[in-house]
Amino acid sequence: MIIDRIENLDKYVKLNPLFQVVCDYIKQNDPFSHPLGKTELKGKDVVANFCCVAGKEKPLARLETHDLMIDIQMPLSTPEVYGFTPRLSLPEAEYNEAKDITFYAGEAETYFTLTPGEFAIFFPEDGHAPGIADTAELNKVIFKVKA
Repeated sequence: MIIDRIENLDKYVKLNPLFQVVCDYIKQNDPFSHPLGKTELKGKDVVANFCCVAGKEKPLARLETHDLMIDIQMPLSTPEVYGFTPRLSLPEAEYNEAKDITFYAGEAETYFTLTPGEFAIFFPEDGHAPGIADTAELNKVIFKVKA
């Protein structure tokens, strides 16, 4: 997992060359005024999902992992809290191949807060529980990048 400010995202392109597609998209588009919806940036390999999600309390935020995709998540409207547990510490759970997601029971080991302008990169080995907020709704963008 990586936590940083959006202006530093280009420093991580060497980890996955598809991150450059996300960097270029952010430089050419203002994510803070982008309409809601999904946009394929490079076919199914890089997708931007601008969404409004319901804020939830920690016990209601489910830990998840992805086998095929990396998430770059960024709150746009309000701070967002994320839970984190390394995948190696999570119990066995059923993988949904069609949606590339595994959900896990229980709360995360640790939590951190991102404010608008910051991002987190979650790799397949990173269990994450997004969407924790004191507000009823929050706008965010999730970039799905092929691992």
